[in-house]
Amino acid sequence: MKISIIGAGNVGSLAAMRIVADGLGDVLLIDVVKGLALGKALDLEDARPILKIDYNISGSEDINDIQGSDIVVITAGLARKPGMTREELISKNANILKGISLNLKKISPAAIVIVVTNPLDLMTYLVFKLTGFKSSKVFGMGPSLDSSRFANLISQELKLPGSDINALVIGIHGEGMLPLIKLTTVKGVSLDKLIGEKKIEELVKRTVARGAEIVAASGSAFFAPSAAIAEMVRAIVKDEKKVLGACVYLNGEYGMKDIYLGTTCCLGKSGIEKVIQLELTLKEKEKLAASAKEVSQLLKQLPLN
Repeated sequence: MKISIIGAGNVGSLAAMRIVADGLGDVLLIDVVKGLALGKALDLEDARPILKIDYNISGSEDINDIQGSDIVVITAGLARKPGMTREELISKNANILKGISLNLKKISPAAIVIVVTNPLDLMTYLVFKLTGFKSSKVFGMGPSLDSSRFANLISQELKLPGSDINALVIGIHGEGMLPLIKLTTVKGVSLDKLIGEKKIEELVKRTVARGAEIVAASGSAFFAPSAAIAEMVRAIVKDEKKVLGACVYLNGEYGMKDIYLGTTCCLGKSGIEKVIQLELTLKEKEKLAASAKEVSQLLKQLPLN
């Protein structure tokens, strides 16, 4: 199994470490910065005797080296700076991913593509349109990360292990994300039966602001995003048929078409094997529709030609 990661910064290199440590396949790091991918690969090679794990990892500046990839993870692009919204990244990151997408189409047409670059919903749509790949083979990472952040904050509030919590967040990967209260459970019990409405509102606000909080404090999030990437890669490589959150192409689900938004899905060796439409309250449907409208308006800014 060949897994290429385009972008050898903090997220990409840490995802590479998790993937090789789990024995999921041979990893190739790609980055346009001279020597960066190679240096990260050499460093990860040196960790093998300490970890007592045998794995293959390499680094390159040549995008042509992704030929034959089974999975391609795209983390390349500018990171969000303090005070910057994800939407402000559109123009620069869209131009970066346009070049990557056209190369992907030519060099590695059989790959499953996981998009991580922000603004996620827009960049995933761009990659899908420019590669011409099946929608089941192009999806984004965000909702699983948002759900993990929500679960973590709930676990802190209730002083329970995060493993006891099944949190669900759908919609846009950004300020318009939609944590689902009734479908979020703690040991099988709905969250709204355990925590009062005011506290839930506070947890939702903290979840929505979590990414910006991390950016303001340290400049970038990479531990949790890389863990979410590795989870997706594992589900594909091991054909786990795992139900998790992803930024997926909607073709009638929730009454929406030709748009990428976060929802739950079944992930296996073929990529997205099923998009799962959740039962939403009227208020949640309205919020999701508002997210979709926001994304649809921003799609006009993408260089799709």
